[in-house]
Amino acid sequence: MLSRFTAAAPLRASLLAAAACFAFAASAAEPSGETTKQPAVHPVTVTEEMTGAGIVSSGVTLPPPPPVTGSRAHPVPAWDSPLPWPILIADRRNNRLLEVTPDKRIVWEFPSPNLKIYRGNDDVNFTPDGKTLVINEEDNYDIHFVDYQTRALTWTYGVSDTWSRGEGYLNFPDDARLLPDGRMTVADIRNCRLLFINPDSGKTLAQWGKPGVCKHNPPETFAFPNDINYYDNGDFLVTEIPDAWISRLGKDGHVVWSVKGPHLRYPSDARAASDGNVIVADFTKPGGVVIFNPATGKVVWEYRVKEGEKMLDHPSLAEELPNGNILLNDDHRERVLIIDRQSKEFIWQYGKTDTRGHTPGLLWYPDSQDLDYYHDWKAALAGKH
Repeated sequence: MLSRFTAAAPLRASLLAAAACFAFAASAAEPSGETTKQPAVHPVTVTEEMTGAGIVSSGVTLPPPPPVTGSRAHPVPAWDSPLPWPILIADRRNNRLLEVTPDKRIVWEFPSPNLKIYRGNDDVNFTPDGKTLVINEEDNYDIHFVDYQTRALTWTYGVSDTWSRGEGYLNFPDDARLLPDGRMTVADIRNCRLLFINPDSGKTLAQWGKPGVCKHNPPETFAFPNDINYYDNGDFLVTEIPDAWISRLGKDGHVVWSVKGPHLRYPSDARAASDGNVIVADFTKPGGVVIFNPATGKVVWEYRVKEGEKMLDHPSLAEELPNGNILLNDDHRERVLIIDRQSKEFIWQYGKTDTRGHTPGLLWYPDSQDLDYYHDWKAALAGKH
């Protein structure tokens, strides 16, 4: 589906993407369940914080990307490192995407082409085929596709610096991703809904939740959901901020289980862990990471340090690596980390603690990461230093 859409409408220039985005939003049909009158549209004032560093780049000469030869189910060969594969980092206040290898080389980068339409990239997720990146921008109120090989912006949904409940608009979108069946999903936080979108047409296929009704009662209503992830069998894992509700929903939205995550003040982006457990970051200061059993509600593992170098400050995404260690981004301390599961020591870090920057080795508000299972950078870089 994705390749057909991009072939039919290759929005290669950022200004064309912006124009298409605004034109679509003005002419879109109403979503199901809304009245025939288009809901109000609200312009947003852009602050200095939201623009961050502006348009910046590491300055590194980038090698040509290798082709896709792996998948999540069958990854490319792993590196001999605490980090088994390169990671794509959403470097939010540098307004760029950055791919870093386990030996900390920058091999891929996408600086903002235009701050009006691309600013504050919050999350990045590979599509299932590894060819495209899906990016959501919370405080720019839109979603993008970026072609990995060409490093080109190819698709936009939402209207920059504008929020609404209407079709074609978002209000603080979080964790957008393309499902294996070709649908787009996004947690539309402040509209208290989960959207399923056809990327070919840009139309809403389904909506779970009801804008303006922000309370936990899935799938009818949700209280500020900040993530919708999926299991291999097609179920969904949904995180809601108030009361730390984390729910597993079936394909049709029925509740498989729904529990309050333990030891969490601000749950962020729950992920499936091993043995049916759930891992979730606590987006606070001091922040933490909790792995718990949803059947019993009991904590299986937890990391939290109150002060010093090992204290986390608003970590927003944690995931379990195949060896059980924990990969996470520590947003407000400008670093991405791996924590040893047994010793709870930091065994890998990219970014200098508490130091903002965009040159090699530095980040500013790294807000998420995704492992690159798809491109064999290990082989591509062999013998190159």
